[in-house]
Amino acid sequence: MSEIELPADLFYTPEHEWVQRVSPSTVRVGITDYAQAQLGDVVFVQLPSVGEEVTAGSSMGEVESTKSVSDVFAPLTAKVIAVNEVLEADPEKVNSGPYTDGWLVELEVSSVEVLDAAVSEMLDADGYAAITTE
Repeated sequence: MSEIELPADLFYTPEHEWVQRVSPSTVRVGITDYAQAQLGDVVFVQLPSVGEEVTAGSSMGEVESTKSVSDVFAPLTAKVIAVNEVLEADPEKVNSGPYTDGWLVELEVSSVEVLDAAVSEMLDADGYAAITTE
């Protein structure tokens, strides 16, 4: 059995981002425990600016580790309404708390319906677990 943490209340993408609905039209996004474990020690995080528009499937930032640099992909088309500024000084929070202190950005879409449609296409914890064990 895997030691990777996968909270059941989150949505996941095949690109290893997690998505948590925080309001009817807003989500918080980060990289999964699996992704941070694959990366190793995170040393730098580059995130979009508040107010920036991001497009689903496009890179919206990077996470750099001692092993490599990986793109962070936007899980949906939305506007950035918050970035985790703590990561500028403490990027290792992505490793120590990928689902808590290590979140990356908050995104807002135009309506509840838009967000409902976007999350309906994402993976649940079981679906994500299946792609990480292949």
